Amino acid sequence: MNAAPLSSAARTATGKVRADNEDAVLERPRQGLWAVADGMGGHRGGALASRLIVDGLAELPLAGDLAERLGQVRQCLHRLNRQLGQTPTVTAACPDPVIGSTVVALLIEARRAACIWAGDSRCYLWRAGRLYQLSRDHSLVQQLIDEQRISPEQAAAHPAAHALTRAVGVGAALALEVVELEVLPGDAFLLCSDGLYQDLAPEALGAALALPSAALAVQRLFAQALDGPARDNLSAVVVRP
Repeated sequence: MNAAPLSSAARTATGKVRADNEDAVLERPRQGLWAVADGMGGHRGGALASRLIVDGLAELPLAGDLAERLGQVRQCLHRLNRQLGQTPTVTAACPDPVIGSTVVALLIEARRAACIWAGDSRCYLWRAGRLYQLSRDHSLVQQLIDEQRISPEQAAAHPAAHALTRAVGVGAALALEVVELEVLPGDAFLLCSDGLYQDLAPEALGAALALPSAALAVQRLFAQALDGPARDNLSAVVVRP
């Protein structure tokens, strides 16, 4: 466990268009764990999936060093993938037979951090005046970009812009991706759902993370996002070690 709670702030909102919020956020600064989950599969199904992920991570004991704690998070997400895959969800209220959720989680132990994710919710790092995207979207358009079949500029207008290639609960096997790094003084991390970053330029994200506190950063991000179309649910967690 970290010697002292790390400074963080979290917020989620429905946005201006959708009737329900299928996002969920987790903030456990004393245990050094934060997460954002963005559900899919109909209003009730998506909300159920994201809530199951956040609640499951919240119950972890998180004992041991960073590697051990990362293993606990992995095991939890694999268990939830199986659980969601076996959940009977075909009802009149939730006709979609498949429910699932993206997830991006951040673990910090002393001066080491690990980001683990599946889907297109993102983890950013603000360091020395520059913004870095630590996660890589598990989406069809990102795959097409990687294969050089479309340009990044064409991605936003692509008809499959929101099609995911990985998520918790949508397949028998869950492939998680992990990035580990050293934490430096002055670093700030942002976890967010696609509803937040899709309408904000990287410059806007960086300007918010440059503010002196996590709470101010989240306040700025939501003020700017809600000043725009806010077509999707919005979620953000900012961590300042």
